[in-house]
Amino acid sequence: MNSRERLLTALDHREPDRIPIDLGSTQVTGIHVVAYRRLRAYLGLPPVEERICDSIQQVALPDDDVIRWLGIDVRGLFPLNSHNWHIENEDVGDSWEYTDEWGITHRRPKPDGLYYSIVRSPLAIATLTPDAIRAHRWPNTGDPERIAGLREQALTYRAQGQAVVIKGVLAGVFEMAQRLRGMEDLLMDMASDDVLAGALFDKMVELKLAFWEMALPSLADVIDVIAEADDYGTQTSQLISPQMFRRQVAPRLKTLFARIKQLAPNARLFFHSCGNVRPLLPDFIELGVDILNPVQTSANGMEPSALKRDFGNDLVFWGGGVDTQGLLPNGTVQQVRDDVRRHIDALAPGGGFVFNTVHNIQADVPPQNMVAMWDAVREHLAT
Repeated sequence: MNSRERLLTALDHREPDRIPIDLGSTQVTGIHVVAYRRLRAYLGLPPVEERICDSIQQVALPDDDVIRWLGIDVRGLFPLNSHNWHIENEDVGDSWEYTDEWGITHRRPKPDGLYYSIVRSPLAIATLTPDAIRAHRWPNTGDPERIAGLREQALTYRAQGQAVVIKGVLAGVFEMAQRLRGMEDLLMDMASDDVLAGALFDKMVELKLAFWEMALPSLADVIDVIAEADDYGTQTSQLISPQMFRRQVAPRLKTLFARIKQLAPNARLFFHSCGNVRPLLPDFIELGVDILNPVQTSANGMEPSALKRDFGNDLVFWGGGVDTQGLLPNGTVQQVRDDVRRHIDALAPGGGFVFNTVHNIQADVPPQNMVAMWDAVREHLAT
């Protein structure tokens, strides 16, 4: 099997010749630039000028030599968006700062800050109204420049036998609304003024559809997976109740996902949501989600064997290969190997599993643990 055949077999809930492996096909399955530099040095690979696909998270795109060394099967398309386009940093003394196309201001500490954090949200105002939401200066998410060159890139990946994933240009309906409004204000809106919250959610759907309705007519035939994301889980439970999700968010996702599937009927829908989302998994399935990421196995309710038993016929698990939060940065090489084997044994049988970590590999992960992780995958593949 080539890489694309391998991935499609796994997505069909059949066992391929080996488990498909991802690193860097999306902004939530990648590696922090600091960890990437250390990995390259540890492997004896020459220094490179890293390509950052997500400036906020400082996520580096793996180069071809790393792709080959790891046996990566999936490549990503990254449309132009506020995390990789028109980033004009201003020196504000102890930090770098920039304001993006949404009017959100981000800041990264000097000299070696690992990430950008939001410091100003443009709609965090006491007098916000639905009319003010509509009047905000919204970016043109349907601008064709955002996908310039992506079809050619996808065709190159296809010619190399690799599978292709594309992400959108804004965060999830719930998460993007938080970034614009501020988390506290949005949650208060949802609890006390669902008309106001709904106006912002509807705008997020409108802007998402503008992108997909521009992009998919020219890309649907050269992509295999479409990635959307929205975070509802915490380490222990959910950010909002399942009832609130079903009332205020799910109907909007239904509209969005139905249109994506209409525009790209042969692509699979990948949905990223961190934390304990187990109570929402039946809703995700009903909404048309094909693939769950990141499978945060360290969160309450996300035990991998139970997830596979209860939802493995309906969901592909993309991620969950190792505990990135605690064990990968802090464990021993043997503990990492054991965790990988345990999770593969739980999630891989019968297909429906793509190996990746639980979210991005962070800056504090030692390279020997990264290599131990991939060695354990290879050892499993050889058995």
